[in-house]
Amino acid sequence: MQGRAAALGAGTVLNALATGTGAAFGLDVETRATVTLDPDRDTVEGAIAEDPDGDTALIERCVALATDRWGAGEGGTVRTDSDVPLAAGLKSSSAAANAAVLATCAALGVTVGAAADPETADPEPADPAVDVTRIEACRLGVRAARETGVTVTGAFDDATASMLGGVCLTDNDADALRSRDPVDWDVLVWTPPERAYSADADSERCEAVAPMADLVDDLAGDGRYAEAMTVNGLAFSAALGFDAEPAVEAMSRASGVSLSGTGPSVVAVADAADPDTDLGALAELWADRPGAVRRTTTRNDGASIREHP
Repeated sequence: MQGRAAALGAGTVLNALATGTGAAFGLDVETRATVTLDPDRDTVEGAIAEDPDGDTALIERCVALATDRWGAGEGGTVRTDSDVPLAAGLKSSSAAANAAVLATCAALGVTVGAAADPETADPEPADPAVDVTRIEACRLGVRAARETGVTVTGAFDDATASMLGGVCLTDNDADALRSRDPVDWDVLVWTPPERAYSADADSERCEAVAPMADLVDDLAGDGRYAEAMTVNGLAFSAALGFDAEPAVEAMSRASGVSLSGTGPSVVAVADAADPDTDLGALAELWADRPGAVRRTTTRNDGASIREHP
């Protein structure tokens, strides 16, 4: 009873800490999970390849909830490895949770809904034969994140972007997907050496920028995602105490730029339809800063179940 799956990291359009409404977009970076189930065990043991001493409660809880719902409460093991840096604002927790839930489904032999259409806004093709929809799997991972205390809002925006790809706009209080759109962006990510944990974010300061979050919501609702993320980035950099200078450097060279999540990563995007972008020049500027600079792209296909090696 073994299953493997991979889920996407993501960047932020709208941080949900202010109003409960959030938006995020899938990136071409992945977290992979391998789950092995044993019907003679009733506990789950986790491991994180990049951080052997890291907290495995989230991925263990994902497996336990999934086997309780779709299996017979089997225990076993879950191991993740990832291209997504931990605690960097790039949705590593959402990616790990989604990958763990889907890998458990694969190990149980339950049928998961097809991947989102990468070319349309349809979040999940309808199929009455599936046992588990991707939105259901997403919500299970969000529940595990809340129960283990790794998130304040539940991060349904991050979870749907990781699971479905594209830009996902959500009501995090209701765990409801408001919209999903495919996007075609080149992406530049600067990740400084320090780390920031979502659960430690100052929610009161974030709530103070709610008027700006409402403006970002309006822009995102109109499909003006790159503009939305720039407003979001300035507001939440101020609220969370991050330097806005990297974003200012990006504004004349990118279609949009934002602090991702609760930081510390800053993500800039170049829309294929926007000729006034130069991520190469921005990469040279950001390379002078401590930390790592990564070039990648958006993904519209979302998470996937993998075949056994």
